[in-house]
Amino acid sequence: MTHTYKIEGMTCNNCKASVGKYLNNLEHMTNVSINLDKGEALLTMDEHITTDALQNALPKKYTLAEKDEKNVPLAFSASTMVIDKDKTKLQQLKPLVLILFYITTASVLFHYKVWSWSEFMLDFMGLFYIVFSFFKMLDLKGFPESFKMYDPLAKRIPIYGGIYPFIETALGLMFLMRFEVNIALIVTLIVLSITTIGVTKTLLDKKSIRCACLGTALKLPMTEATFIENTIMIVMALLMLMF
Repeated sequence: MTHTYKIEGMTCNNCKASVGKYLNNLEHMTNVSINLDKGEALLTMDEHITTDALQNALPKKYTLAEKDEKNVPLAFSASTMVIDKDKTKLQQLKPLVLILFYITTASVLFHYKVWSWSEFMLDFMGLFYIVFSFFKMLDLKGFPESFKMYDPLAKRIPIYGGIYPFIETALGLMFLMRFEVNIALIVTLIVLSITTIGVTKTLLDKKSIRCACLGTALKLPMTEATFIENTIMIVMALLMLMF
């Protein structure tokens, strides 16, 4: 269930972050999306939380009241999404599967005459980063909001979410140009390991949130496929460093 609330007393982004933190800590709260300009919060919960309980969770400087429209249909917000339960996970993730298929096919065709696993993996990783960063670049303002819902570092350091697409672009170019490959591999292990920790926690908590792997242009659910996708890249990076 999703409800919209008016919140008075928020004057800056620090207030917004503070309110979000307190509300997210409540039991049964699955998503908090705050609009500072409108002074509103879109709250999603798996069990109804009373307005009094919400107010008590906030410092006294903030005043919370439910808007007149009490049952806002659950729709896409910065991080929450409706999943069509009639669709299989494969159907839900069709865009992601197709993109990975084309990246893999292109990487194979680059080397089918003179096969080399290491060259294949470098091209796969390079194309992976370039394509995935492209979709993130389509909405540089919206991506960080989605990304920080599950990436631990983006939660703590908001600017990281803003520069992440550029990090991916740089890594993609480094792999494709064979420039400082070992550095690119180490950075890959670090950034994807951090993200994978957040993905794993999200899956264990069974939260239905949007995966930001392809930015906000494609509304993909966070599923085991996202974990597998990151794991493949981590394994490739480890193999390249070891051999």
